[in-house]
Amino acid sequence: MSADDLENYEADQELALYREYRDVVGLFTYVVETDRRFYLANAVDLKAHEAGTDVYFELTLKDAWVWDTFRSARFVTNVHVLTFKDVNIEELAKSDLEPPTALRR
Repeated sequence: MSADDLENYEADQELALYREYRDVVGLFTYVVETDRRFYLANAVDLKAHEAGTDVYFELTLKDAWVWDTFRSARFVTNVHVLTFKDVNIEELAKSDLEPPTALRR
């Protein structure tokens, strides 16, 4: 396998993942981003914990989808993350997911 073949394969995987994301995003309520992963989820619980002078976050997601090209199963029931890094949680506005009226069939 050449370097070009590998690059084309990776590009095809990313495109397929984006298309899957586009198809499933409407099923979820939250977008969650950590330093290592990007998730869609329907339930999110975030707790901050002190460890001496540091703070770490405990993140629990239920009914989630994981953006990861190397996972064969991206839908997961429960996700548990511990991190010292930032966690970004955004609630999706359902109206943002609807196509404009002119594009609906």
